[in-house]
Amino acid sequence: MLLKNFYSILNSSQENGKYFTQIEINKNHEIYLGHFPGRPVTPGVILMNLFKEEAERRYGCKLQLIKGNNVKFMAVVDPNTDAILNLETEITQEDQEIKLQGIARNSGGISLKINSFYKKLES
Repeated sequence: MLLKNFYSILNSSQENGKYFTQIEINKNHEIYLGHFPGRPVTPGVILMNLFKEEAERRYGCKLQLIKGNNVKFMAVVDPNTDAILNLETEITQEDQEIKLQGIARNSGGISLKINSFYKKLES
């Protein structure tokens, strides 16, 4: 996990090649002291990293982002009002690359859509 204690997994499942993971963001995490005081917003790079960590859990290894296509931030994730995120991912391996297509949803709708490619890191 990039940030210790940033989130916890509430539940996780797989169906028809898709993974569904529900997480709860720690609204008291120190990252929100600076991003932004009085009006916390989850940084976009952290939202993107949630998907990388999802793929790492599924493949059991560390990954490095090599390309992000169609990364669309659709709504702000405020941990005080939208602490629960539902991640939906399709993860496949093509040659040496791992391809991920993902959507993050919260109570307000879609927060992020991402298509990304990763490579496995040597142990």
